[in-house]
Amino acid sequence: MKLITLQQPSRIVLGEGAAERFAEEFAAHGFQRLFLLTAPPIRPLIEGILQKIEATGATIQIYDRITAEPALDEVVGIIDEARSFGADSVAGIGGGSVLDTAKIVAAFLKSKQQVADCFGTGLIKERGVWCACLPTTSGTGSEVSPNAILLDRAEKLKKGIVSPYLLADAAYIDPLLTLTVPAKITAETGMDALSHCIESFTNRHAHPVVDAYALQGIELIAKNLERAVKNGQDREARAALSLGSYYGGLCLAPVNTAAVHALSYPLGGEYHISHGLANAILLPPVMRFNLESNLEKHAAIARAMGVDCEGLTTEEAAKKGVEFVAELATRCGIPATLTELGIPQDKVEELADAAMKVTRLLVNNPREVTREDAIAIYNELY
Repeated sequence: MKLITLQQPSRIVLGEGAAERFAEEFAAHGFQRLFLLTAPPIRPLIEGILQKIEATGATIQIYDRITAEPALDEVVGIIDEARSFGADSVAGIGGGSVLDTAKIVAAFLKSKQQVADCFGTGLIKERGVWCACLPTTSGTGSEVSPNAILLDRAEKLKKGIVSPYLLADAAYIDPLLTLTVPAKITAETGMDALSHCIESFTNRHAHPVVDAYALQGIELIAKNLERAVKNGQDREARAALSLGSYYGGLCLAPVNTAAVHALSYPLGGEYHISHGLANAILLPPVMRFNLESNLEKHAAIARAMGVDCEGLTTEEAAKKGVEFVAELATRCGIPATLTELGIPQDKVEELADAAMKVTRLLVNNPREVTREDAIAIYNELY
């Protein structure tokens, strides 16, 4: 068995009521100045939690202006605000962008390092202040991963920072926080979580322990995503997606993602396509590209999603799994082409050039991706 390192928060609270538990446990830590990051639609959902924290005598400063993936310069400004406030703790309550920002603020709050110098893996040198993450979407798995993604405006490319110092100290995963997520965001974040599980399972660095997480996540998401998109108040489906997203997040530290995410970064950096949507539209063509690398694993994906594979060859089952993923995306309202996203086909070579810079993820792909391959994958979406 190959060597593997598993990294996750030291405390994970999962299930209905987890958000209330956060307020109770925060008070027990004795922190006095909480810098809390969130987004405007989430404020009404957490007023009760904030009141409980303030009742202990703690002061809360709220930053709620995160509405999309944060840019490097924005995050630096937020860190400055947290320093001026004198924060002794940080929490993020929101989607992946909020959680990624919270983790970076906590890590750099008392550091002399510059965020821009830490893009890549293992470059943060010290632990920051205590940090808690509460996801309000079922997608990124940021609450349990050591990853954070920022937009580098200068290069028009999303970049990742990966470090054990970006792991939250505690994750509170409460499906009740996801009940009001709009159908569009539910679909995009759910497909993002599915891509985490599929890319980890088929990864060049796949591992049996991570495979177990990935297959569970694939099954839960594939069987419940459409239900949650059609009825956001379906608590059973929401709980399944929260768990599936959690499993996907656990895959990110030891194995991580691959070509789907690498090719999606330029879509977000240049055209501001949301992270989940970019991954969702690229997942089927990248799966088709990767099929030949391991037909058995792709057939296992199909079976986990509930595809009827009886009487099929391994190759037929693998291909049917890709078809299911594409159909699921369509049923959930995900566009099938880059044209629908307003991206001209004559920009494909520029997209490919940008994607080829994301070597951190491309090296994980089970099949080598050349510039010509990247161009072909993008062109498949026209």
